[in-house]
Amino acid sequence: MLEAPAVTPISRRSAPPTWLVVALACAGQFLVVLDVSVVNVALPSLRTGLGLGAPGLQWVVNAYAIAFAGFMLLGGRAGDLYGRKRMFLVGLGLFTLASLGGGLAQHGWQLLAARAVQGLGAAVLAPSTLTLLTAAVPEGAARARAIATWTAVGAGGGAAGGLVGGVLVQGLSWRWVLLVNVPVGALVLAGAARWLRESRAGGGRRLDLPGALLVTAGLAVFAYGISQTEAEGWTAAATLVPLLAGLALLVLFLVAEARTAAPLMPLALLRVRSVASANAAMFLSGSAMFCMWFFMTLYAQNVLGYTPVQAGLALVPSSLAVVLGSKLAPRLMPVAGPRTVAVVGTLLAAAGFAWQSTMRADGAYLTGIMLPGILMMLGAGLAATPLAALATSGAAPGDAGLVSGLVNTSRTMGGSLGLAAMSTLAAARTAGRTTPEGLTDGYALAFRTASVVLLGGAVVMLLWLPRPAGKVA
Repeated sequence: MLEAPAVTPISRRSAPPTWLVVALACAGQFLVVLDVSVVNVALPSLRTGLGLGAPGLQWVVNAYAIAFAGFMLLGGRAGDLYGRKRMFLVGLGLFTLASLGGGLAQHGWQLLAARAVQGLGAAVLAPSTLTLLTAAVPEGAARARAIATWTAVGAGGGAAGGLVGGVLVQGLSWRWVLLVNVPVGALVLAGAARWLRESRAGGGRRLDLPGALLVTAGLAVFAYGISQTEAEGWTAAATLVPLLAGLALLVLFLVAEARTAAPLMPLALLRVRSVASANAAMFLSGSAMFCMWFFMTLYAQNVLGYTPVQAGLALVPSSLAVVLGSKLAPRLMPVAGPRTVAVVGTLLAAAGFAWQSTMRADGAYLTGIMLPGILMMLGAGLAATPLAALATSGAAPGDAGLVSGLVNTSRTMGGSLGLAAMSTLAAARTAGRTTPEGLTDGYALAFRTASVVLLGGAVVMLLWLPRPAGKVA
């Protein structure tokens, strides 16, 4: 067992400006989210450059996502016990070195290994970004604005992936999709080492290694099962076995946590209404929202004939809308309350998804991409900020990193499961047709299903999220 120091050292250096802490935390989050989507547009070039087949290309995406999801809770708890700044630097260092290795890869297995290490680094880094931010900004309106910025930057990273990837692949090569992280990561590392202050809440507790192994293995195996659904379907043994095994490991994790004196995740956290309800809502929202960028990019390129750069540019208004929604949310929360803002945002997004489901093979940009995209992402921005604020408001300081990891895990696992489910539905509706009309039918069904999921998420938020602004009911 690894033991954390009981005393939190206080830096003698004067506190850095709050805006600088927020900027560094958001830069780390941007890199993490960007790499979830930026490689998608580079996959055809990877097939040619490294000779990867279809399974190999799938694992370029999945190796990152599985490691990211699997190690998130461990990364969050490690930040609480051993220092949030330390874990930020370790995670970003791993991420940056793995990006360099992937960009210089000469064989497919080297690239896949680099992507897995990138995911591990991201899992250590991501929880620290939110924890450092909430530790630097007192709870209240200022923290809501800081979380809104974090949310907007994270959403912008996902939105920018297609555009950034398209520009780099067309202008340079697929390698720069990964190599671009190196100078940015080095710059953020230098700034974080110089300006961030260390904080921890170990209290002499130890890292629960059995719990860490069980939850990491459970999430990773479950995420692997999700990744198999698109290629194998939901009823194949290659899908069901890892899904069931992952669930079994997670059940064992919960049993172990109930019996250990120093659990990785105190189960009492799940009895805190704001934590449990906001994470459930985050999972449902993520399962619908994450697929938006994926299917919109496919629709623009495969149906409307846009180039990768044109497709990225077409989604710029949507990217700006999610930033606008994230910035509006903290202004509305003190007046209407976090629950109301989250519900209204989710309903707006559901309306946008329903509008997008009316897409046609000969659709115009204004009504076929831009306006429904703006509505979807405006709603997403409005909903994400209050959910993140509620999820972190009910936790004790010693569990801040863990709760931040849980927020990212809920969103990531929801997005992975949702994308797999929507891809399967779209493929079944398309039924092998590669015509614009056939593809449009599949994409439209995915958006229609996502709209229904969001309506269900709005009901969950309305009934379960705490009513008083920022308090546990």
